[in-house]
Amino acid sequence: MSNFISKINVSVTVKDLDLAVKPDQVDYVQRILDTPLDPETFAWLSTRAKSLEVGEELRKVVDYFKGAPGNTPAGFRRDIRLKKDGVLEVDLVRDISKDKDGKERPTKVLYSADSANPYEVAPIAPMLANLTCNPGIIYDLFLNNPEANVGNKYKDRDEVMTSIGDILGPGADISVELNNPFEQDFSKILEEVHRFEEILSPWRLVVKVPHTGPVNHENYTELLEGTGRLGKGFDKGTTADALRGHDLALRLHEEGYRVNFTLMFEPFQTQMALQARPYFINSFIRHRKMQTERIIGLLKAYELSHDAYFLAQLREYLAANDYIGADEKLDDLSVIQLAQTFLTYRGVDVNTDSFDGLDGVRHNLRALRNSNLEDTRLIICSMEGTMNYPDIDRLLMEDEFKDMADRVVVTAEPQYLARFTSTNQVVSYQRRFMKAAAGQA
Repeated sequence: MSNFISKINVSVTVKDLDLAVKPDQVDYVQRILDTPLDPETFAWLSTRAKSLEVGEELRKVVDYFKGAPGNTPAGFRRDIRLKKDGVLEVDLVRDISKDKDGKERPTKVLYSADSANPYEVAPIAPMLANLTCNPGIIYDLFLNNPEANVGNKYKDRDEVMTSIGDILGPGADISVELNNPFEQDFSKILEEVHRFEEILSPWRLVVKVPHTGPVNHENYTELLEGTGRLGKGFDKGTTADALRGHDLALRLHEEGYRVNFTLMFEPFQTQMALQARPYFINSFIRHRKMQTERIIGLLKAYELSHDAYFLAQLREYLAANDYIGADEKLDDLSVIQLAQTFLTYRGVDVNTDSFDGLDGVRHNLRALRNSNLEDTRLIICSMEGTMNYPDIDRLLMEDEFKDMADRVVVTAEPQYLARFTSTNQVVSYQRRFMKAAAGQA
């Protein structure tokens, strides 16, 4: 039978099995009857399946998100299994690569926005599989910014998250960061997470947890006072301090929450971060690339001129960007060695003329490929300028990474992504078209 069906290329679905359905399941089952089956599976089920039902997760999802009759919401794949007594069960599993009715999104690469501004999220919402925001994005860039929060319409974070959830619908995850990841009482952290869950639902919520480095619940106030510089160097924290983010991410994972483990700038952070079983890891591009190019320039200038001015500029630049702690006193040689060490980490040297800043992305994709975390994705984030996005787009077409495209989420401010939908010739051709149509009904 299966060979015959394959030869004539018949498309078959769950509906074609013509299975018995319990009366209280009819409305739910109508939503999954169009689930496609390959001919071999159809033939196998035809002799074994006796009745059809939907799983508990599907019922919960449909009851929560509603949606049009006969459909299942975006952001979920359909999972089929044959249970005992011949019961064929179709259920839903969270999967942001899926569109409505379990269909694939147009591309394997997914898109996300860095924004908490409902006004700028709305135009790009249909293209998004995720949205990510942190306290700076929520408060500084939107709530407390009168140009963005027009008329002070939105009063607090809960109102903003509620609105964004309504705009995005069920198909996009929403990564929200804790206000204070240094809170020592884990029950208070869970209270904040539970509030996010109430607003966004357990299916959309992803908890954003940062790497913490040497910052802890006692010294984080140094970041809020005076110069805002931390006394300790970035690598001088205790073991407990440095692993605070890892521990928090793992504890939240054990509580059943998906975690976006953020503030990943160097490739060497990745393998340890994966031990916390995150749902997302990150590659930050913009500032790391800019800092690398600045360090290269200052080292070159000093090597060519031996002018102490450039060494002083290098020291000042490293201090301003937290390579050196406020209380650390480094001699000239140590400053040069520190700068050269970071260039080595990034695979460049002082004679390099260009640096695409994507060495961390390449490393992280390789690390994911070699990991045992099949559902973990890489967020490529923090972009600006004319080349960051095009360089990423080209990288994902390289032969080495074609198999990893479905593990990538490209994230930027909506306006940054939008700029790459246009070219000069779009304007030229629109001029021609509009002139040609002028005066026509």
